[in-house]
Amino acid sequence: MEIGNKILIINKKNNTMKTVKYIFSLCLIALLINSCVKDDDNTDFLNTAVAPANVLASFTVTQDNSGLVTITPTADGATGFNIFYGDSTVDPASLAQGENTTHVYEEGVYTVTVVAFGLTGLETEITQELVVSFNPPENLMVTIENDAAISKQVNVTATADYAMFYQVDFGDGSEVLQTNIGEVTSYTYENAGLYTITVTAMGAAIETTTYTEVDFEVTEIVQPLSSAPTQPSRSDTDVISIFSGTYTDITGVDFYPNWGQSTTFNLFNLGGDEMLQYTNLNYQGIDFSGTPIDASQMEYLHVDVWTADENDAKISPISSGPNETAYDLDLTAQQWTSFDIPLSFFTDQNPLVDLSDIIQFKLDGNPAEGTIFVDNLYFWKAPSGSPTGVVGTWKLSSAAGSLGVGPAVGDIGWWNCDSDCVIERACYYDDEYIFNADGTFSNVLGADTWVEGWQGGGDACGTPVAPHDGSGAATFVYDEGAGTITLNGVGAYLGVPKATNTGELSNPADAPSSVTYNVTLSNFDTEMSVYIEAGSGVFWQFNFTKEGAAPAPLAGSWQLSAEAGSLGVGPTPGDISWWNCDAVCVGDRACYYDDQYVFGSDGSFSNVLGSETWIEAWQGGGDACGVPVAPHDGSANATYDLDLDAGTLTINGVGAYIGLAKAVNTGEIASPADAPTSIVYDITIIDNNTINVMVEAGAGVFWQYKLVKI
Repeated sequence: MEIGNKILIINKKNNTMKTVKYIFSLCLIALLINSCVKDDDNTDFLNTAVAPANVLASFTVTQDNSGLVTITPTADGATGFNIFYGDSTVDPASLAQGENTTHVYEEGVYTVTVVAFGLTGLETEITQELVVSFNPPENLMVTIENDAAISKQVNVTATADYAMFYQVDFGDGSEVLQTNIGEVTSYTYENAGLYTITVTAMGAAIETTTYTEVDFEVTEIVQPLSSAPTQPSRSDTDVISIFSGTYTDITGVDFYPNWGQSTTFNLFNLGGDEMLQYTNLNYQGIDFSGTPIDASQMEYLHVDVWTADENDAKISPISSGPNETAYDLDLTAQQWTSFDIPLSFFTDQNPLVDLSDIIQFKLDGNPAEGTIFVDNLYFWKAPSGSPTGVVGTWKLSSAAGSLGVGPAVGDIGWWNCDSDCVIERACYYDDEYIFNADGTFSNVLGADTWVEGWQGGGDACGTPVAPHDGSGAATFVYDEGAGTITLNGVGAYLGVPKATNTGELSNPADAPSSVTYNVTLSNFDTEMSVYIEAGSGVFWQFNFTKEGAAPAPLAGSWQLSAEAGSLGVGPTPGDISWWNCDAVCVGDRACYYDDQYVFGSDGSFSNVLGSETWIEAWQGGGDACGVPVAPHDGSANATYDLDLDAGTLTINGVGAYIGLAKAVNTGEIASPADAPTSIVYDITIIDNNTINVMVEAGAGVFWQYKLVKI
């Protein structure tokens, strides 16, 4: 590898520069590495060893017309260097990493050769041109610009005849920086604003040449201060990841293909969390056409986007053709915005989009020239084991706002049933909507329900009016993929009978033969959100709850997953970098990983530890397997409370716990006697057989566990 950097040394002697070239034939130097031989000696590293990289030499010269040059070599992975001066000197200077050498040159042009060698003897050789002149620097050209991707970073480049290096005073009181002529000097300011930047070109001459730029404006590019939301654990079969630190990404992705865009790209690193930064975004491609994605079995496209600007963006999956359609990303400035876009959106808008052959994504700025940060770009589908049924008996939730109408989904600002309304309409809130396993449906209204004026009633409780009285035969079709329920049968309805797909009825005789609703099931199919657009921009919305026993999704026996990283601690949710149990640790703690956490369908809880578990020093043990220590020995009479809305799991009973006994809400206890009466954990139910549990054991200390049902 050769680097032809032109380095000029200037001294005030005459106006004619003498040029002398010296060409040397270099002999490679073989390094003999002696090592102590151990019984477990392993030389496999030799097979993967690489030669030193990023080899450079910096030159400085005394400005006294002496021609005394200091040469400082640097390289990644080098243990030493040989410096061939490029003049009549035959023997090289041998240097260790971090050392430099000085040499007196006559006026002239020299080719300096740097040979960097590593521990294994592999070498990398470069040459750099050195010009020693006793003329002062001339034709100084300076470029000063804000970095396009890094906030408040200024990049300076200086070139000049007869110059070897240059110094930059960035005008904020910081240390003056020195760089070889022609190379870039970068500096990041503490604050944006106006600064006077001074660049001084230097050579071997006493005289220097200076350029000053007054009131250069340093600009700020605001960047996210926190990572995107933590992504849920998913099975490999349920996700196809293009860019995410949580899942395994596909290979062969080009995040900055040249499509003629004005966008610039940076792989932004926020405390070890990488994200894609696109600046001056007009449009930008992400290309993996060499390894197309078959997303035909997926259901959603997920992406997290952050911006500091008052701008939006668009995202388009592209299949061969090319065929594409864009989804508008409505962004909120200064925060992450998460999107889970149904893939049906893209195929509905453009049936030519082939989900089995996705080759690219395109991002568009709206308007152009903004900056966005992108993370967690992946396709996903619901776990195959997750509940999907609507079968059962449902009622409108008695919570205020469970019935309402507004101009958009999620907006019931036009009218909604508040708490007084719920009481007033008790005859309506006890109506039942029954989905049977055989596909039949029925409205069971009882002796009275709420009867409105268009039905001939007085907007009050009254006898149900045909055909909306539950007398007609009806069936239903639930399309889980589309998120819809279609009721077939004149007079069958959900929520309010007047809301149909064509508008609001004004006469019972106009009841249609079928009505289709949009539905979303949650909390293990015990809650259902429903809406119907009853004419353009009129959205009736209802929240239902399933009748019967409360769900018991945790009922059964669970254990810590016997995999690396299923137990760990870190400073934030999803981060277990402080400590986590690796594969060796899992093997060492087999007595602990077979502990069972048993949740009863009646709300009871027990720790079943067997004859031994892992006993730590604070329990009087030796950080080894041992007999369980009270009260953390499974003897507690314990119960549990699962709040799916809040995402919390409360374990009640002194000595009852999940994961580690010492991790409680107030911190890490130092004695078994300090066991609290209850512990509240955060819980994420991944699927029927997998949960993630976490407890903040004091401020910023997050113990995290992955459990599987056995």
